[in-house]
Amino acid sequence: MSGQKRPADPSGPSSSGAPPEKRREREGEDGGPGLSAAAGGSTAVETVIKLGGVSNSEEQDIKALQAKNRKLGESLDQRQVIEDELRERIERLETRQATDDASLLILNRYWNQFDDNVRLIIRRYDQAKTPEPDGDSNQERAKDRGNQGETSNSFLATLASSTSEEMETELQERVESSQKQANRVVEIYECLKNAVDHLCWRLLNVRWLLFIPEGSLWQIASKLNSLLTSENERLQQLTEDLKQKHSHMTSEVRILSNKADQRVSELQVLIEELQWDMEKIRRRENRLNAHLSEILERVRMMRNCVSDSVLSTHNVCLFMLKCNEMNSELEENRELADNRLIELQKLQQDLQTVHQENNNMKTELLSRAEGLVKESSEYRCLQSQFSVLYNESLILKGQLDETRARLNTTRTARLRQLEHMENDEVALQRKVRTEVFQLEDTLAQVRKEYEMLRIEFEQTLAANEQAGPINREMRHLISTLQTHNQQMKGEVVKYKMRLRETQAELNQPSTEPEATIKEEEKEEKKEKDEKKEKDIIKKEEKEREREKEKEKERERPTRGGSGSSSSSAGERLSVVGGSKRKEMEQLKIVRAELKKAQESQREMKLLLDMYRSAPKEQRDKVQLMAAEKKSKSEGEELRQRLRELEERERREGKKMADEEALRKIRSVEEQIDILNKKLSIAKQEEDALLSEMDVTGQAFEDMQEQNIRLMQQLREKDDANFKLMSERIKSNQIHKLLKEEKEELADQLLTLKTQVDAQLQVVRKLEEKERLLQGTISTAERELTLRTQALDMNKRKAQDSALLSEEVRTQLEQVQQRLNLVREEVIENSISREKESFNARRAQVTTTCRHISAQAPKFQSKQTV
Repeated sequence: MSGQKRPADPSGPSSSGAPPEKRREREGEDGGPGLSAAAGGSTAVETVIKLGGVSNSEEQDIKALQAKNRKLGESLDQRQVIEDELRERIERLETRQATDDASLLILNRYWNQFDDNVRLIIRRYDQAKTPEPDGDSNQERAKDRGNQGETSNSFLATLASSTSEEMETELQERVESSQKQANRVVEIYECLKNAVDHLCWRLLNVRWLLFIPEGSLWQIASKLNSLLTSENERLQQLTEDLKQKHSHMTSEVRILSNKADQRVSELQVLIEELQWDMEKIRRRENRLNAHLSEILERVRMMRNCVSDSVLSTHNVCLFMLKCNEMNSELEENRELADNRLIELQKLQQDLQTVHQENNNMKTELLSRAEGLVKESSEYRCLQSQFSVLYNESLILKGQLDETRARLNTTRTARLRQLEHMENDEVALQRKVRTEVFQLEDTLAQVRKEYEMLRIEFEQTLAANEQAGPINREMRHLISTLQTHNQQMKGEVVKYKMRLRETQAELNQPSTEPEATIKEEEKEEKKEKDEKKEKDIIKKEEKEREREKEKEKERERPTRGGSGSSSSSAGERLSVVGGSKRKEMEQLKIVRAELKKAQESQREMKLLLDMYRSAPKEQRDKVQLMAAEKKSKSEGEELRQRLRELEERERREGKKMADEEALRKIRSVEEQIDILNKKLSIAKQEEDALLSEMDVTGQAFEDMQEQNIRLMQQLREKDDANFKLMSERIKSNQIHKLLKEEKEELADQLLTLKTQVDAQLQVVRKLEEKERLLQGTISTAERELTLRTQALDMNKRKAQDSALLSEEVRTQLEQVQQRLNLVREEVIENSISREKESFNARRAQVTTTCRHISAQAPKFQSKQTV
């Protein structure tokens, strides 16, 4: 075990880089003194360097380098000192390791010899029938001695290579094997002793039977018995006395061992503090030496530069004073170090004595009687505690039995619940299956109904698609015709009113020329309104004319023949009225009207042809369109005539004179006659138009009746379609509801499955809890056994602790008294030393002052020179 590499001694300089209090704190935090030594080695003292007066940067650099060189020299000196100390320490450790290795080798050798001897004894006892001579044992021992060199080397190699745990295990195994062998030897010794006793008894019996009578034998036996009983009693008393002494000695040994441990810890603390103080003193000494060297150099420099100033003398005096102070401090520190060394030697002697006392007390402790321990109060307290704990253990056993019974009942109840749950689950699954089958049947029926409705709906859609566009066109035509008829009726009423007004105005042309002007203004306003209405009507007519332009393009050749007839009629009219310009103008107007009439005739012919070729419905439409066009064309012609007449009247009213008025009146009268003729013609046309309108009205009524029938049919079809759509929507809703029900049932199944899984998990958890409870029960039983064992151990320990407590108290009181005395002595010594150091310093200061005062006139004389 000691063959391994040992850690460094804590008394070395590497571990003394920090004070002992800090080192203890670091050991407590980091777990060992090695870390604190590494951390404490980096402490450094910062010193201020005074360079003095400097004129250039070069001088400053030179002085700084000199100071650095001095510091480096100091650090090198310190390093050399530390290296020397470390070398000494390494040598000490090597010597210690060598001694430990030698002692270990000796122990190993004797242990091996002991094992070999025991083995030989066992072999000889086992081979009792064929005993071996002594020569064999000597030969075996010689062989063992030859192998000792090899085993010693292997033993040291194993010590160096193996760890502490491995060494402990190996040593335990070796100790156990040696114990077994020793027990075997003891058994052999007892057997041999019994055999020898038996042989002696047989020899005595034989001798007594041969030489001694029976009465004397009985007397001798009684005497021997009395002697043996007395000897036995004496030996028992001796053993009891020895046991009492042993117990007393063991208690004293424990007390002394505790005292020794405390004393050792205190001494270690003191050693660490003293080492720290020594290191501080050494560092201070190094610093003071360096400071002294600097001061001496400065003094030399000052002696060379005495002639510069008178102040140098004062500085020299101060430096001398400082030097003397430093020397005095050095001497004091040396004295303190010597005193501390003496104290350390005393403490080491005390340690040795304490170790001896500790060993003596251990031997006394081993021989302590059991009667005293049983009579102690602490043993009784432990016995009462054991009884309480035993009762508690019985209560716990009863509780364990109750918990086991409860567990069994809960287990059976849980199994019954699981069976009920499984039965309920099976019943629910059956119900769900039946419901699912029913829903599937209903789904199939609904799908069939849905397909039938879809087929009917498609058929109705196909029928409606054929009649739909026709109905839309008819509705559109009817609405347009109604609007046009209303517009034409309004226009006819307006034209009638205007015709009446124009007739009244024509009857009064000469009497009221001024009134005509006003009426013209009114008519202009009316014309503006009419223009707006015409614009609206023209927009509607343009849309219709665009559709008919295509038909007109096809019928252009037919229009060519009708155009030639209209031109011949125009030439005839021009021949009749060739004398007068006004008549010519009227002829032009009439020609234009004729052209328009011819165009309308052509259109009517085309419409008639189309009407003949078209069916009844289209004929009715064409008739309505033709009547509308005729009425519109007539209305436009009348409007144009009225405008022309109004314009002529305005022009003639402005140019009239007395003579011209008569001419104009005549011409106007002629025109009135012509217009009357035209009015009669227009009335005839109106009558014809009215008759046509009646015809168109009848046709319109027929069309309305047809439209009503068609609307009824459409409504019926729409109702049927709506019914089909509603049925389809209902079927979709039913389908959705069935889907939702199916999903809900699936969700219910999932929830049931999850519940079953959760219940199974709960069952597993309960089983695990049962296992854990069984484990806890087993652990509790083990704990009870361990507690009983611990109580037995506590009984034994209580016997020792009862004795130790009293002894420790007495020892503590003694140690405290000693500590108080030591503290008082230390305080008195420190006070006396401080007084002595103060007196010595004062004496040195007075001597230095006297010396300086004696040397001052010499310096002054030198300065004057």
